[in-house]
Amino acid sequence: MCVGVMGTALASPLYPLYQALWQLQSSSITAIFVAYMLGVLASLLFLGRLTNRFGFLPVLRSGLILVTLGVLLSALAWNVASFVLSRIAIGVASGLITTSSTIGLTQLNRGADPRRTSLITTCVMSLGFGLGPVVGGLVAQFAPAPLLSAYLPTLFMSLLAIYALFQVNVPPRAVQHSETRVRTPADISLLPRITLPPRALRRPFWIGCMGAFSAFGVFSLYAALAPTFMQHIVPWHGPAISGFSIGVILFLSTAFQLLARRFSTKTSMVMGLLGLSACNLLLILTSYTGAVTLFVLSVLVTGFGHGVMSMAGMSIVNKVATHEQRAGLLSSYMIVGYVGTIVPILGVGWLADHVGLTTAIVSFCTAMALLTAGLAYAAKNTPVITPTGKPAR
Repeated sequence: MCVGVMGTALASPLYPLYQALWQLQSSSITAIFVAYMLGVLASLLFLGRLTNRFGFLPVLRSGLILVTLGVLLSALAWNVASFVLSRIAIGVASGLITTSSTIGLTQLNRGADPRRTSLITTCVMSLGFGLGPVVGGLVAQFAPAPLLSAYLPTLFMSLLAIYALFQVNVPPRAVQHSETRVRTPADISLLPRITLPPRALRRPFWIGCMGAFSAFGVFSLYAALAPTFMQHIVPWHGPAISGFSIGVILFLSTAFQLLARRFSTKTSMVMGLLGLSACNLLLILTSYTGAVTLFVLSVLVTGFGHGVMSMAGMSIVNKVATHEQRAGLLSSYMIVGYVGTIVPILGVGWLADHVGLTTAIVSFCTAMALLTAGLAYAAKNTPVITPTGKPAR
């Protein structure tokens, strides 16, 4: 999972280099990003239940092979079309990797505390997403042929991971259930379908999904703004600084998840949502004052909110999902989260063109602060989900 998602975020600090090389407009960079996200969403919608049909290990192997081919094509890209194709392939692979590896970790940790599995999943995912731009940015900053050499470390690690996956066998207890149960038409069909838990569990599930929407959206905005603010904090510029400014939030997210691992799912959910609300208010103040100190504080609070909320959301999915529903529910959860990556940022871009960037950021942050505060209130008043997957009285 870590190596697979490294390849997905690797290109972020390289976009200015591509823009200069191919004389691209800013809208072209946005289109490349959207192409990647469409690949992710298509994978989650159409291929999200493949794990139920074939098992997590074959799907994870396939996803890692596909992301490796996508990273290789990115390194060799000769024009915009070839680069877009590589980003679509990486997006499809990302959906396969996140769903299959998450389900695999759940099956391998069967009988353990769901929060433990959720912590491992979200920490590894955040770490991988953060390492991609940091490693790629550092190599691109100092190595020759940056648009080729930046991909080599991840490409090498991906090849090692593929080799390792083909050398291991899954313990029988981890696959016993999936091999013996009867396949349903939903497992075999590739038609897009949103899976939902039983009606009694939909409220906490939707709160978790909308929390992921908020966390993904806020992170995307900070990832877009951080390189600009970093220019005022350090005297250096280039891919290394851009990569670090993106990765630092995810590293903070990982650290806060480890610190909050002893909290209950409900407590983590409320704290994470309040953290996301607070970071938006801090960014509003930063937009008006331009104070670097406020921006650094808002980044810290964003890392806290993103990490704790992500851990709590994944824990909710693990608690409400049966073995038959897990792949579908995880895909539904990730779809809502990735929509949060696309829609708010496109909205900010449209507003910026019409009313100015500051007004657009303030409008976005106000809406997200209200949304996350409302979700925190709803989470506080939602019954606790018991280990049996049912809400407590």
